[in-house]
Amino acid sequence: MYFVRRIGFFLATLFAAVTLNFVIPRLQPGDPAEVMVQKLAGRGTAIDPAAVKAMRAMLGAPDGGLLTQYGEYLRALSHLDFGVSYTYFPFNVIDVIAQAMPWTMALVGVTQILAFVVGVTLGAFAAWRRNTRFDSVVTLGSTFVGTLPSFWIALILVFVFGYTLNWLPTSGGYGASTPGWNVAFAGDAIYHSILPATALLVTAPIGWILGMRNTMIMNLGEDYIRLAKAKGLPDRVVALRYAARNALLPSVTGFATALGGVLGGSILVETIFDYPGLGRLMGEAIGNRDFPLLQALLLFAITGVLIANLVADMLYGVLDPRARKDAA
Repeated sequence: MYFVRRIGFFLATLFAAVTLNFVIPRLQPGDPAEVMVQKLAGRGTAIDPAAVKAMRAMLGAPDGGLLTQYGEYLRALSHLDFGVSYTYFPFNVIDVIAQAMPWTMALVGVTQILAFVVGVTLGAFAAWRRNTRFDSVVTLGSTFVGTLPSFWIALILVFVFGYTLNWLPTSGGYGASTPGWNVAFAGDAIYHSILPATALLVTAPIGWILGMRNTMIMNLGEDYIRLAKAKGLPDRVVALRYAARNALLPSVTGFATALGGVLGGSILVETIFDYPGLGRLMGEAIGNRDFPLLQALLLFAITGVLIANLVADMLYGVLDPRARKDAA
């Protein structure tokens, strides 16, 4: 029953997300065809309605009422046909996303995994050494760093390491190397990803550190921890196999959500570093009112988070029998 209910919630939420994904972009004012014609004609120049109509037809912009457009949207979605990108015309939306997805998966995915490992490790150690200097430094330092916006950190990194010291590149995903599966291109891509990855890693572990510390401190006061200590078990065994293991369970859902959110990319950081990922694509789609590209990116991001939550719920039900018992 627990697993059936979770799957039912997933399907209902996915349907609502698909519907909102259709409605939200259309709430934006303006017409993408008019924006593109205005760019071609120049600012302050009167645009020809016939040119707007021709541009709308060329872009394949939907016409008719909202219900008609919604029906066409669902039909195209069932065939994974997201249409043509207004920004990257005449390329298909799915092709544009396929080009950018590996960059975001490599950058944001790797940084999220590193942030989780570093965060839960520091949080667990700070909880075990609570009220010590190490705990104070980690807790207060995390609280302070957590107040800093990621885009501000990115700008500081660009100014210091890019322009002042001239140690690292400030934009792009690679330099003069030819894209391909070879060591030279991989090294060039890693070299260009150092600054954006650092900008993400500065603040990404903060939530894991504080969450793991607080949860583990609560677990350290439980009776089974006292029993483990009374049995004479080593401190390392009590900390890792008893306290940290149980404190890690609530972080499973958060980690799954973070991994699911990778498909959304990081708009501000990727835009600042001109990184060719999904986040920069979403920023361009919003600015250009590129409905097909924006809808596809939002749907990818929402679906990724929903699937990740479903997997986390399933794992939680397997790892913690109390969840299945409460649902029953």
